[in-house]
Formats: sequence, structure tokens, C-alpha cells
Amino acid sequence: MAFYLATKEIIRNWKRFFLFSLVIALITILVLFIAALAEGLAEANKEYLEKLNAELIVFQKNVDLSTAASRIPRSKFDDIQRVEGVAEIGPIGFATATIVSDDETPLLDVSLIGVEPGKPGMPPVFEGLPLRSPRGYHTILDQEVATQTGFKVGDRIKVKTIVGSDEKFYTLEVVGITDGRKFFYAPSIFVPFYTWNTIKPQPNSNGQLTEEIANVVAVRIESGESEEIMAERIQKRVSNVEVVDRKTAYEASPGYQAQQGTLNTQRGFTLLIGILVIGGFFQIQTLQKVPQIGVLKAIGASNQSIALAVILQIVLVTLLGVIIGSIGTLLLAFALPEGIPILFNGTAALVAVATLLLIGPIGGMVSVRLALKIEPLAALRM
Repeated sequence: MAFYLATKEIIRNWKRFFLFSLVIALITILVLFIAALAEGLAEANKEYLEKLNAELIVFQKNVDLSTAASRIPRSKFDDIQRVEGVAEIGPIGFATATIVSDDETPLLDVSLIGVEPGKPGMPPVFEGLPLRSPRGYHTILDQEVATQTGFKVGDRIKVKTIVGSDEKFYTLEVVGITDGRKFFYAPSIFVPFYTWNTIKPQPNSNGQLTEEIANVVAVRIESGESEEIMAERIQKRVSNVEVVDRKTAYEASPGYQAQQGTLNTQRGFTLLIGILVIGGFFQIQTLQKVPQIGVLKAIGASNQSIALAVILQIVLVTLLGVIIGSIGTLLLAFALPEGIPILFNGTAALVAVATLLLIGPIGGMVSVRLALKIEPLAALRM
């Protein structure tokens, strides 16, 4: 009986319910886009560190886990490698550069990442060959760089860095292409660590370093070792370092927590608005049909049947709105121009959809309570 009552009213007043489903669809689009934006911005910040082929990352101590501020000299590399339980280490350097055309017109700003060939930190290659020579002027491009610039394996690219106040240009041969490896919102190119120390931006033309310096050191630990125990052990054996796992490292990136907190707050307020809108709509609906509910109760309909009918209406209308909104979000995603950091993660999208389906019954609880309080005689006198 409850299902009959719920669907009969929706069919008879389908325009009203359909329009409200469209309102829910708009809320759905907003929630899904905020979730996708949060995921996209997070991915653009953490992608390289999240995919790093190492369990631990070593920073300089007292730099708040900032990759830009951290400095680890080569003299400490052997100290880290000698710690019991360390399987392999790889120094990593981070800088910025610009890929330019032959006439030196800027094409794309990139993260310039220095890694030691065959060591932790070097990305896997899906096309071409990995880095081999520790001093070679060759590079691996991440997929986005290859897509945006059109460069492929075997091509030569020109990169620009700043030394003092002068622009310096270097030619690198593309030997391989990897998957997406963004770092700090920019796509990445990878060069041998020694080459990176040579071509990275320098404060002045006379400031060449006598000792190679990495920003961080990636550490792969031996099988069976605990990450927490190993981090503590390295910190005790090697002076002036701080050791964390990958997740802690990328969450400490500048602005990461503030950015994600802001977007999650926006999503929370959007869901709260959804609850209020759904609750208000169905409360008005219930007030408009008080006499009808009074008649149903007078002829023997139970409170349980009436409450179930109202809940079914809320669920059906919300479900239709979420389906329309999800389809609309998918179509809009295809229409968005490239470069907008929108990433639809399956898990995040499912959580958002499940939350939207849940807020319908929550928002409609007021109308259910109102329907249950209606007295037949009082309603029939209206």
C-alpha cells in the first residue's frame, strides 16, 4: 500500500516532483565537481611522491618537511645507506624549468626532477628506455608533458633555467616516457641527478656547488622491516635529518591541508544546503495534503504505511535527481577544456553519491514526523 500511495502521487504530480529532482540534480553536480576538484588539485600536488618507489623519505631536519627548503649533502648518502634495514636509497632533487621551442619561445613550465638512474625515485618507463648514464643530458618525460608538447622518444628538447639573472638553455634528448608524475601542480621531466645539479636554477653564475646536494633522499627498506621503526632508526643514526612516509610527506606540501580543508568545507555546506532544501520541499508537500492524510487515517491506514509512503517518495525523487546529476556531471566533464584539475576518482564519487542518497531521507524526517502527528478528525475539519 505504501509503495502504491508513493508512486501514485508522483505520477499524478510528476511535473512538480520532476522539477524538484532537477534541483537535487544541480546539488549533485555541485557536490561531485567539488569532490573532483579536491581530488584533482590533490593529485597535481602529490602525484610524484604518492607513486614513489620507496617507503620512506628523508628530509633535512627543522624545515617543516618542505622539499624546497630541505638540503641533504652527498656526504650523508652513505650514512643513510649504512643504516641496518635500508635496502637502497636514491637522492632526489626538485627544481623548476621551462621547455622552450627552437626560437626560445616558452612552451610549458615543468618540474625538473633529478634522480639517480636505477635508484629509488626514478619512475618506471612505459615507452623508450630508462635513464642510464649518471651524467648524460637525456630525460624522461611524464605523460602530460608528452601530450601537451607533442615530443616523443628520440626528440631533443630545449629547457630554460635561471642562473642569477641570466637565462640558460640546455638541450636534452628524450629517452623515455612515463605515466603522470606531477609535482607541485606542474608536469615533470626527469634527468640524471648529476645533470640536475648542473642545469638547475642557481642563485648566481659563480655559485656552482662543490658537493652535490639533494632536496630529499628516497629510502627503500628491506622486506619485513617496519616503516616506523626504520624511520626512527635512521633519525638516530644520521644527524640533522627527519624521516617520514610518503603520505606524511605529500600532506606536508605547502597549502595541501588548507586547500583540501577549504574544499571539504564547501562540500559539507553544499550537503547541508541539500538537507535543508529537501526537508523544506517535503514539509510543504505534507502541509498541502493534510486533509488527504487525515482521510487515509480515518479509513484505517496505519501510521507505518503513511510514514513508509513519505520515505519512499523522498528516496525515489532523490534517486532520480542524483542519477540526472551524475549523468550531467559526466557530460560536463567531457566538455571542460584541458588544464582544469578535475579528477573523478571512483571511490570519492561513490562516497559523494551515497552521501547524497542519504541526505534525502535525513532531510525528509521532518515531513515524516509531521505526517505521523496529523489527527484524522482535526485534519477533516480543515
